[in-house]
Amino acid sequence: MKRLLILLSLVPTIALASDPEWFQVGAAAVDITPEYPVRLSGYGSRREPHQGVAQRISAKAIAIGEDGAGPAVLVTVDNCAVPASMRTEVIRRLTKDTALRDERFAIASSHTHCAPMLKDVLPNLFGMDIPSEHLPAIERYTRELTDWIEQVAREALKARHPCRLDWSVGTVGFAANRRPFPFKPVDHDVPVLRAIDPQGKVLAILTNYACHCTTLGIDSIHGDWSGVTQESLQREFPGAVALVAIGCGADQNPDPRRTMELVKQHGENLASEVKRLTLTQMRPVTGPIVCRAKEIQLAFDSPPSREAWQTLAQSKTAAVAYHAKKNLARLDRGEALPTHLPYLVQTWSFGDALAMVFLPGEVTVDYSLRLKRQYDRSRIWVNAYANDVPCYIPSKRVLEEGGYEGATAMIYYDRPTKFAPDVEERIIGAVQELVPNPFLAKPE
Repeated sequence: MKRLLILLSLVPTIALASDPEWFQVGAAAVDITPEYPVRLSGYGSRREPHQGVAQRISAKAIAIGEDGAGPAVLVTVDNCAVPASMRTEVIRRLTKDTALRDERFAIASSHTHCAPMLKDVLPNLFGMDIPSEHLPAIERYTRELTDWIEQVAREALKARHPCRLDWSVGTVGFAANRRPFPFKPVDHDVPVLRAIDPQGKVLAILTNYACHCTTLGIDSIHGDWSGVTQESLQREFPGAVALVAIGCGADQNPDPRRTMELVKQHGENLASEVKRLTLTQMRPVTGPIVCRAKEIQLAFDSPPSREAWQTLAQSKTAAVAYHAKKNLARLDRGEALPTHLPYLVQTWSFGDALAMVFLPGEVTVDYSLRLKRQYDRSRIWVNAYANDVPCYIPSKRVLEEGGYEGATAMIYYDRPTKFAPDVEERIIGAVQELVPNPFLAKPE
């Protein structure tokens, strides 16, 4: 008994502010580490199933709100890219017997490059067809991950009880703009949302950072810096669920990178900043929770002609030739190449205290920086890699500069060509329709 009391005394508690607003909040986690060999996603050079587990990976959920008004559920997943089709299937299941609705459900991928390949995600990653003997494991893991996401969402909903929500923003500097151009913007903000129970114990911590999870390129399962951050925070706050989402970090890499020591360093640095904020006075989050969503269409630029595809099909770059041959086969079958990409913009606002934006895809940093100029940056939180990862989402600047994020990465996602010049304005316009006007920045 004496030892138990000593251990309990080491669990950090937070002093409650007077007359806090209480939300119904639940959090849950489920292990999603495969127990069988399966190909990893993220890097096309890896052609064999994974070689062991360097760190176990997870899916986690936080549910906020009562059934009457409708709960909001965010699931974070240690995977390179959870597709819209998986979200659609989970929503179909959950709406049958819960109060959850489509606009109140979000999935955020961590974009770790050391997690299993999913069906129909990054289909051209390897520049060749995936061997038939590798497909059953990929399809099995896709089915299992769908079940796990449903499971963790349900567990979070069941676990709801009164909690106070608070948030704050710190900073960490290991993200660096990787594009080979002189202008190298970054977003080093670290927003943190904490949920604490009536006894002051931390129930859940959600944070976000705009950076690729590409510190590692190993052949083993690992959550990269996001996974290290989660583990570190859960050691610091026993019993809490730590969730990590990714901001607009499509053109941002960890710097430096490529060693296990560095992934631990980056993850621990982020966790230290999150812990610092969690233990200090934070701004209260107040309701009601208003969730909105709008699907828009992002136009592609004019695709290559048949003659251009035929030339590209002779390329010595395997991925380029593979992409071109697939599109020639579509044309030969009489299929029209897509002219637009469906794109779901989603926002959650908590009274006038906090507005969250969820953007699908590998979104470049200009988007978060623009939204933090347009809206009160002390009350806006931007998540990317959310609800789908269909391809890179370049800003107008990145599109004009070209390069990997602006154009050539579309090959690996099997898109016909780069986006039309108005891609940024279409997305920002949808955000403007959904985020309530009280969050707009005040004119200087």
